[in-house]
Amino acid sequence: MSYDETDRPRRPRPGPSAIAAAVLVPAAALAGWLAIESVSGAQESGARPSGTPASPGTSARTGPGSPPPSTAAKRPEDGGGRGPLHGRTIVIDPGHNPGNFRHPDEINALVDIGTNRKPCDATGTSTDDGYTEAAFTRDVSRRLRALLEERGARVELTHDGDREFGPCVDERARIGNRARADAVVSVHADGAARGSRGFHLILPGPVRAGEADTRKIVGPSRELGERIAGAFARATGSERSNYIGGGTGLDVRTDLGGLNLSTVPKVFIECGNMRDPADAALLTSAGWRQRAAQGIADGLHAQLSTHSEPPPPAPSGTR
Repeated sequence: MSYDETDRPRRPRPGPSAIAAAVLVPAAALAGWLAIESVSGAQESGARPSGTPASPGTSARTGPGSPPPSTAAKRPEDGGGRGPLHGRTIVIDPGHNPGNFRHPDEINALVDIGTNRKPCDATGTSTDDGYTEAAFTRDVSRRLRALLEERGARVELTHDGDREFGPCVDERARIGNRARADAVVSVHADGAARGSRGFHLILPGPVRAGEADTRKIVGPSRELGERIAGAFARATGSERSNYIGGGTGLDVRTDLGGLNLSTVPKVFIECGNMRDPADAALLTSAGWRQRAAQGIADGLHAQLSTHSEPPPPAPSGTR
């Protein structure tokens, strides 16, 4: 679910009762949830469908083979092996944050996305039985990091259990910019109507307004999205979305702060629809989540292997 997608009425925000329930989770339940999150490896959004996510005490599921937890979002010393992605920097942006439920004022504060102002972040969607998008994105992002580091990449996460909420959508973009990332992938799952199935990539459209200027990244981001779409389909066996993108699995947007404010190639991936039972069965499977991470990693690998490192600057006095 795109974390600044306030203009699309597919995913309603949780009402006061849902937020209150999240805030009032008993200490024992919250402790249990945090313990589950630590081993599970678990955007800009609009309306959520009927049925709000369960409170953090019941939101996370795990499966066998989950990668070990991490306590730091940024690990610049990691990677760097002599693998095929040596010298590459990749930023992974896990959509939403499991703690957003407890910070409604902070995540609803408006931030500048260039074209207008939108909420800092959103809570995300969930399956009908309460597996949250935030738990899903964290799990897939950790799996993806492990795969990329095995290939020698330097990998950063925008957050990884190290903050109570957020980051805001503008900060998520700045993290990738500051890292001078070769590519950024924001991991999500959608919250569309039952019967809407499949995955899709969201690509930046041309924007030039305020601090937003995507003109240099539109082309490279589209290439990145196309490669991830192909690799994701092969790795997971999932079909491209039957409700967005006209069968291409690609959707161009100019209203998402995470894309508008990026100065490096960036895409969002909606891995499936949490509100559809068939897609939900995949998203809640640890084995399928590993294949999803594999597909994203393969797409990144294909894109970054195709484009060689830029040549070093010419010595002074030469042309």
